[in-house]
Amino acid sequence: MPQPEPPRRDDRRTELMPPFANLDQPTIRFAPIRVEPREDRTEVIGGEASKPAGQSLLRSSSMMAVANLASRVTGFLRQIALAAVLSFGLVNSSYTVANTLPNIVYEFLLGGVLTSVMIPLLVRAQKEDADGGEAYTRRLLTMAGAALLVATVIAVAAAKPLVALYVGGETTSSANPELATAFAVLLLPEIFFYGIGALLGAILNSKGRFGAFAWAPVLNNVVVLGVLLVYVLVPGEISLDPVRMGDTKLLILGIGTTLGIVVQAAVMLSAIRKVGISLKPLWGWDPRLSSAGGLALWVVGYVLVGQAGLIVTTRVASAADPGAYAIYSNAWLLLQVPYGVLGVSLLTALMPRMSRAAAENRIDDVVKDLSLGSRLSTVFLVPISVLLTFFGTEVGLALFSLGAGNANGGAAKLGTALAFSAFGLMPYAVTLLQLRVFYAMTDSRTPTLIMLGIVVVKIPLLLLCPVLLPPENVVLGLVAANSLSYVVGAVIGQVVLARRLGPVRTREVLDTLWRTLIASLAGGAVAYLVGLGIESGVGGSAGGAWLVLAVALVVAAPVMLVLMKLLRLRELAPLWRRLPARFR
Repeated sequence: MPQPEPPRRDDRRTELMPPFANLDQPTIRFAPIRVEPREDRTEVIGGEASKPAGQSLLRSSSMMAVANLASRVTGFLRQIALAAVLSFGLVNSSYTVANTLPNIVYEFLLGGVLTSVMIPLLVRAQKEDADGGEAYTRRLLTMAGAALLVATVIAVAAAKPLVALYVGGETTSSANPELATAFAVLLLPEIFFYGIGALLGAILNSKGRFGAFAWAPVLNNVVVLGVLLVYVLVPGEISLDPVRMGDTKLLILGIGTTLGIVVQAAVMLSAIRKVGISLKPLWGWDPRLSSAGGLALWVVGYVLVGQAGLIVTTRVASAADPGAYAIYSNAWLLLQVPYGVLGVSLLTALMPRMSRAAAENRIDDVVKDLSLGSRLSTVFLVPISVLLTFFGTEVGLALFSLGAGNANGGAAKLGTALAFSAFGLMPYAVTLLQLRVFYAMTDSRTPTLIMLGIVVVKIPLLLLCPVLLPPENVVLGLVAANSLSYVVGAVIGQVVLARRLGPVRTREVLDTLWRTLIASLAGGAVAYLVGLGIESGVGGSAGGAWLVLAVALVVAAPVMLVLMKLLRLRELAPLWRRLPARFR
């Protein structure tokens, strides 16, 4: 399934979660009307007049981009340390599957509803209620917190069947359900703290406070890095035959990872108090939550449909090769970094704007933000996708060759998987933006149907991978199928939005796409040719990979920028205006 980005929880997510959504009213069917834009809603790109809303958006996005960059960097260090300590074998794959389960269960039982309902409900309560929505917020925290606690207890009790659902019940040379179950028992308590963190983050975002939520994952990563250091210092190895729940190193890794999520949630408490929200429980049901019930069922359906794709992915990967799922997961993590730094920052800032515009029936402004987000995602992410396609293997070697990370060629294979999947980065970002538009219009049914179409395309491709490819290359087919599903999702989403809203400026987006793609391919090709000459002299070492990447970036960036300027890519107009006059 596509991995739509929910409120960020940490830097090891897999393909699970629906995005922020808007579910507090029955589905609104907007006619394709045209509403004159307000003067303070001028666009961020393309002229001197585009300042008030644009400056606010850029300011919020820039702050979050810095925080996301810090989060992704520390998340990288964390994954590099995991690969160096555990390699890409049974222990790493078992840990990765178990570390995915809290996200899966959280989303399936409650998380999709929370992340879909929260921001729009809070924004409207703050606007409509005499107390600025405080009582409503406290009730929502109380009821959701209680539900999260019950869900967590049930999930821990069901750890074994949950693991069996995703990796099977039999221990083989490529899967160890017993070890994954032991990890799951220690990691599933994260569900409660994921949920609380999402609730607190949504409250802060609804009030325009993005800092604490954006920086919280950094602390999580720092905690886990410390846990890995302790893990290395403790003598011995995790026992595989038999798996012992009391194994010291297993406890350190499992409990320490959960501790990182606890810290990630707790760090937002201070920011919540500063915005004047009491955390004292307030029991009672608000009718506005009841009105979201039917829509929330569609969000649960969204999660359920998506799990079909994830189950097939984990089972095919686990049956193919001992390290396949860990490689798949880490390749996805690498691909998420540019999206996390640029895409998440932009979309998190756009979501409250789109929600308010949709609530006020300002369809022109919804379409404007859709076009703006799509074009900026294209300009930022297409060049990165091209470079990752040309130099994915070098990225894998440079980042994951430490310690046991390149055992049996794991780092090189991870980099190759990254290259095979990089083409899906921009369609992925656009798909998430499109889903946010539907949710902003309080329509949760359409995203679920789009997800169904994506998964219907994806699953046959996943099942073909072990048929057409040797076991060691199955993971390459899996990542390519995953990315191709995003291309399908982006096309479906744009067509449906055009039918719902009328003209959605598709031509503008395509115009930006072809100009960006031409400039990116030219710069990437020149850098690749230069890299070939360097690689022939340095071999396939990590140091050589770093050298190739550094030279490639130095060569590719100016070529891409010059061509974008010659092709008159207007989305970069603010950048050109900052250059000295002789370079414009």
